[in-house]
Parts: sequence; structure tokens; C-alpha cells
Amino acid sequence: MLARWEKRLSTQGQATDGWLLLATFSLLLVGWIMVTSASSEIATSLTGNPYYFSIRHGVFVLFSVVLGLVALCIPLERWRSWGPGLLLLGIVLLIAVLIIGDEVNGSKRWIPLGFANIQASEVAKFCLIVYFADYLQRYLPEVRRDWGAFLRPFVVLGVYVALLIFEPDYGAVVVIGSCMMGMLLMSGAPLGRFGFIMIVVVVAGGWLAVAEPYRLERITSFANPWADQYSSGYQLTQALIAFGRGHWLGLGLGNSVQKLFYLPEAHTDFVFAVLAEELGLVGAVGVVCLFALLVFRGLRIGRKAELRGWAFSAYLCYGISLVFGAQAFINIAVSTGMLPTKGLTLPLLSYGGSSLAVSCVMVALLLRVDAEMRAKMRATQAARQAKKQERGER
Repeated sequence: MLARWEKRLSTQGQATDGWLLLATFSLLLVGWIMVTSASSEIATSLTGNPYYFSIRHGVFVLFSVVLGLVALCIPLERWRSWGPGLLLLGIVLLIAVLIIGDEVNGSKRWIPLGFANIQASEVAKFCLIVYFADYLQRYLPEVRRDWGAFLRPFVVLGVYVALLIFEPDYGAVVVIGSCMMGMLLMSGAPLGRFGFIMIVVVVAGGWLAVAEPYRLERITSFANPWADQYSSGYQLTQALIAFGRGHWLGLGLGNSVQKLFYLPEAHTDFVFAVLAEELGLVGAVGVVCLFALLVFRGLRIGRKAELRGWAFSAYLCYGISLVFGAQAFINIAVSTGMLPTKGLTLPLLSYGGSSLAVSCVMVALLLRVDAEMRAKMRATQAARQAKKQERGER
């Protein structure tokens, strides 16, 4: 399938990055398999059909791939022109979820559409990346030189953060904030300015951490989950047990014990723990390598675009790669006990339509940048060849 799609793009003059496609489709396939395995028992309990969540996830994957193919056909210049509109769309969705969103586990993060739910933060994250890439293209010299241009994006980020805190969705706040800081850093802004921003972030983060008792409880339980393993530390201890059971090669696909109602959110936020239990250290490291490959290829495409002077394309690739890297790192770190528990999906792998759809669209934009660069390079080479032939004839 990968070879057929690459051949099709090549015949249209748009070759694509095969390694990026390999990492993406491998993660989608592994994700579907692991969601099927991790959700079988809870699906049987809730619906009587062990493949209920697997079928839904398969539909999500198919829809997301089709949506990604549609996004791949849209020129980058059009995405750039949509930047302000997408920024407004993200704000509207974050406001709408507070008004009409469904509350699950004390958070309002999903807008119900009847047949499916939209996670507003996932769409808003993508919208902010596109807008900020356009902003950096328009004001790159000023961002590197002036405090005003450097700080203006943080006003927009502040609006997004405030709305996300009202949901609340602190995991999305961390991912979006890290992405914007990374994009600014890669734009060449002076390092000294980040010291001031980091002080503000640390102070605000510390205050938010202790402002509510349940947040402080998460931090203390993260530091020693075994102290209260049947209450605040329950989810993390069950995840750690899953990792311990997996050893080197795992218990075998479908043989997880923790998915048998021991580990909450086994097919969503903690699917990596079930993967490690069934496929062992080898399988877990393999998935980490696939994410590393995806992020590396995205950054590489961005660097090529930057060297060609395509600022919007470059910072779009940087932002997308940073989001994939940050979200995958946080999800895996939470599962392994390196970070406090946060409700973040594992991109391209966890159960959830919104995350899959947005992730596939972001991969499509990486492929679009790469395809347009390759097409431009071939056009340049063809023009040079034509000039050489013309000179030879003369």
C-alpha cells in the first residue's frame, strides 16, 4: 500500500518521504492491534461485543487516513492564508466545549455530535500551530530583534491556556506551551528572553499545582504511588505492574492481565502499559523508535524547508514534530511513572477519533511540505537542463 501510494505521488510529480509514511502507518497498525487487545474485556462488559471499540477505532483510522489524504491535496499557501481563521476556530471550539461539552471525570473536553465527539483541545492545538507558523513567517526578523514581536504570541497562547484551564486540560496546556516555546527557540530568538519566560512558567505552574487539592494529590502520589496504591496511586501502580510483567518479550499478544479491569483507561491513556505487558521491552522500545523516526523525519523536512527560505513550511514542520514528540514523551513518561498522571493520548496509537484525525492531518502537512519541495527541485533541475540544451543547440 505504501509503495502504491508513493508511486502514485511520483507519477504526479510529487514524490514523498517513505520513512515518514512507514512510521505513521506502523503506528496506526500497532495502535489498532493494541486497542483491540486492551479493550476486549471492557467492551464485552459494556456492550457484549468484544470488538466494539476495535471496530470503532478501525472506522476512526479509515476516516483519519481519508482526511489526511484530503489535507495532502491542499497547497501550503492556502493553509497559510487560513491561519487567522483557524486561530479563531480554535478559540470558538474551546469556548463551545465549556458551554455544550460533555463532562467526563470532572472535565469538559468533548463536544458531542451524536455519532461522535470532538475533543476541542486537539483541533485547537493544530489551529494554533498553523497560525503561529504564519506569524513567524511574517514577523521573523522582528521576533529575533524586538521584545514586542517576541511576546505577542504569548497573548494568544494566554487565551488558549485560560480556556484549557477552565475545562480543565492541563496536559494540552503543557503540550501547546512546549510547542510554542520550541518554535520560538528554533526561530532564532535570543536565549536570554527564554529565561524570563521560564521564570513566569515555573511560578504559574507551581501555583496551579497547589491551588487545588486533587492536583497536589496527583503530585504526591506520583512521587510515591505505592504509599496509597489503592487510592491516589492506583492507576500508576497498575501501570507499573504491567511493565513489570512484560519483561523482555512480553506475555504475548492478548495475554495482558492488567487489562482485566485492573488498569483504568487501558485502551486510551494507558495503552502503552498494556503494549509493554504484552510485547515486552522489545515492543515498547520499537514503538519509541517509531515515534523517534517520525519526529526526526518531520524535523528534517522542516530544516530542508528553512534552508530553502520557506519559513512557513519550516516552522509548520517544527511545530508538528514538537507536538508529536512532546505528547508521545508525556504519555509514555506518565505510564512509566516519570511524570504525574495527565489525560493525554498517545498520538496515532491510543483510542480516540479526534486525536487520530488531527494526527493524520499533521502528518499529511509534513508530506505536503516534502512533496512541494521535491516538485520545486525537479522543476528547477528541468529548467536547468532545458537551458543547457538550448545553449548546446546554439
